[in-house]
Amino acid sequence: MTTTPVANHPNIFTHRSPPSSSSSSSSSSSSPSAFLTRTSFLPFSSICKRNSVNCNGWRTRCSVAKDYTVPSSAVDGGPAAELDCVIVGAGISGLCIAQVMSANYPNLMVTEARDRAGGNITTVERDGYLWEEGPNSFQPSDPMLTMAVDCGLKDDLVLGDPNAPRFVLWKGKLRPVPSKLTDLPFFDLMSIPGKLRAGFGAIGLRPSPPGHEESVEQFVRRNLGGEVFERLIEPFCSGVYAGDPSKLSMKAAFGKVWKLEETGGSIIGGTFKAIKERSSTPKAPRDPRLPKPKGQTVGSFRKGLRMLPDAISARLGSKLKLSWKLSSITKSEKGGYRLTYETPEGVVSLQSRSIVMTVPSYVASNILRPLSVAAADALSNFYYPPVGAVTISYPQEAIRDERLVDGELKGFGQLHPRTQGVETLGTIYSSSLFPNRAPKGRVLLLNYIGGAKNPEILSKTESQLVEVVDRDLRKMLIEPKAQDPLVVGVRVWPQAIPQFLVGHLGTLSTAKAAMSDNGLEGLFLGGNYVSGVALGRCVEGAYEVASEVTGFLSRYAYK
Repeated sequence: MTTTPVANHPNIFTHRSPPSSSSSSSSSSSSPSAFLTRTSFLPFSSICKRNSVNCNGWRTRCSVAKDYTVPSSAVDGGPAAELDCVIVGAGISGLCIAQVMSANYPNLMVTEARDRAGGNITTVERDGYLWEEGPNSFQPSDPMLTMAVDCGLKDDLVLGDPNAPRFVLWKGKLRPVPSKLTDLPFFDLMSIPGKLRAGFGAIGLRPSPPGHEESVEQFVRRNLGGEVFERLIEPFCSGVYAGDPSKLSMKAAFGKVWKLEETGGSIIGGTFKAIKERSSTPKAPRDPRLPKPKGQTVGSFRKGLRMLPDAISARLGSKLKLSWKLSSITKSEKGGYRLTYETPEGVVSLQSRSIVMTVPSYVASNILRPLSVAAADALSNFYYPPVGAVTISYPQEAIRDERLVDGELKGFGQLHPRTQGVETLGTIYSSSLFPNRAPKGRVLLLNYIGGAKNPEILSKTESQLVEVVDRDLRKMLIEPKAQDPLVVGVRVWPQAIPQFLVGHLGTLSTAKAAMSDNGLEGLFLGGNYVSGVALGRCVEGAYEVASEVTGFLSRYAYK
């Protein structure tokens, strides 16, 4: 379909995603607007240790179940075997769990209610444009890079410029965010008193912790002051969670920073303590296959994020079942679980030693209710607000002169605090961030809108969303009299991102405890409401869940 200008676009390429609840085993994946990772935007990012998860050493003994026989082709030509694990949901979490486990536990299956794998990862290519309608990039942590290399995508990795500036809109001007600690004294996003307040608070000259779980807003205002919150953290929460920082839990949403104060008495005290612990702990050798990213950057693949789920799907082959809608799970008298599906071939039942539920929490709640009412009630409490991804293109000359460097728009993107009179949450400079995203002479911009503070986007048409975004951009980035943009794609996710609200970790623990109390051994929860909303955290969480499941199966084998 041909792209069309906003001014007259009756056949605009748009898609409004159906609610995920309509598919009872649709996947929970990384979140659409988790587009500015913690370590790529916050000034205190350098104090956060890069996530490291043991990605190797999957040497555990396989067990054999007794109820459902998988065809030989499902286990790469080996002898017929029975299922050790069924992973419900083929978003990035479910696919990566299967990828990690399959080497030592090939008798597994991944099921997905929709007709495609990948969850919210949605890469589209058309008319010379390549764009994302879900998550936009990832932090290149070692687990993320390991997954890419293991899937044969090392040569397809693309990394953004680590020196690309990030901007925040404040008082009508896009102001650069400090990328390193040495930038802090010189950037103009904060006043001198605001910087001093943040510095004194970081070393511990601030009110003591209140003794109860704090919201992000409470924690940041207490530790770093109002300016840091209003001009950095509030827009950052919009960019990552599309959330309300007065309700998001600091411990759940930004646990690494929360832990610094918890363990060191202050943010700086915790940083020094963490550095000392790391220096005294022997460092495991890094996998020599992995590339070495320079600085704080973000990554994608040559043909977009879609390459990762496609690569894993190809490796899984017939172990991946699409258009399989899970209707029920029951405990089997012979041990393990029986799963019943509605499939294109009719009703199918599987027998498995273990199950990993990587679907959204509200889908898992419905499926698990017959097994544990308490677990289902807990899982139903998580909130997923809507988010829209609006991708538009302008000619290069439409960009304001003051935003150009050597005649080009350069940078990662921009965030917009709610107080600044714009509705758009933030904008990614897609054609500047990664190569070959737009035709020559065109600028491609991915804009996010909606979130916890603006669920009203569900009542807007795609044309109205484009008009809002275009109007906002003309206030700071685009020439007011520039021609109308080319509308490349519009996608609305009605239930986009799980909100890690105050009490989130307690609610998740309640669900897991209820499952244990009901004897649901071997049934695991995974996905972005468990691991974190960014794509990289979903992959890291997949290694963690896979370790739990393989540990369970290795114990089960000796019973």
